[in-house]
Amino acid sequence: MTAKCLEKAIVENVGTHCYREMASGINPSVLADIYNQNVNIAVWERDLPQRLSDEVTRLLETKPSFRASVIVEPEKVGGSLAEKLHPEQYPLLLGDIATLVDMFCCLFGLERAGLRITALDGPMCPKFHVDKVPCRLVTTYQNIATEWLRDSAANRKVLGLDNEGKPQGSVAPQPEASEIHQLSCGDVALLKGVCWEGNEASGLIHRSPAISNEAGRLLLTLDFAN
Repeated sequence: MTAKCLEKAIVENVGTHCYREMASGINPSVLADIYNQNVNIAVWERDLPQRLSDEVTRLLETKPSFRASVIVEPEKVGGSLAEKLHPEQYPLLLGDIATLVDMFCCLFGLERAGLRITALDGPMCPKFHVDKVPCRLVTTYQNIATEWLRDSAANRKVLGLDNEGKPQGSVAPQPEASEIHQLSCGDVALLKGVCWEGNEASGLIHRSPAISNEAGRLLLTLDFAN
């Protein structure tokens, strides 16, 4: 999707009324729905090409503890990650990451983004919580993906309290299994946090999933860079 098309989608969505908590679709323009006041999560539903998945599998087999964290400009993604991801070995993965960085920066008018890509063999954030950021992009390249709750399933009055009513950070009580929603591998999601203007009490509640096999998980996140 071109930056021009994404900008057009933003203009069309700002100021419209949307009585839903999730926006999803197979076109990346759905990500612009995050600007709707009542949308806390926007999901671009997509399937990863097999060749890209093969690159990810090879990466996790050869580098099971792989991780990289950089502040990156859209046009310099390849160079910023070259030491960790050789362009000749992982061209499709690097290309996809570059596309997502470009879309993220275009959508929010950013010159650069905070990029983190991590191989995981367990849940990074196992408890339901909200993020203290304006908005975060997440996508899982291998294995199961992020779990989240609709606002109606969360008791925000006790968010951040343990069973004795003591503060324990921005963590939600355990919901019923039927109330838990989950992204699919390959999906690109924007999760609205509590630092989004007007969303201070309504950040999306989510958590990392439990990994049930030995294949490993590869997670990419993008954040606003200072």
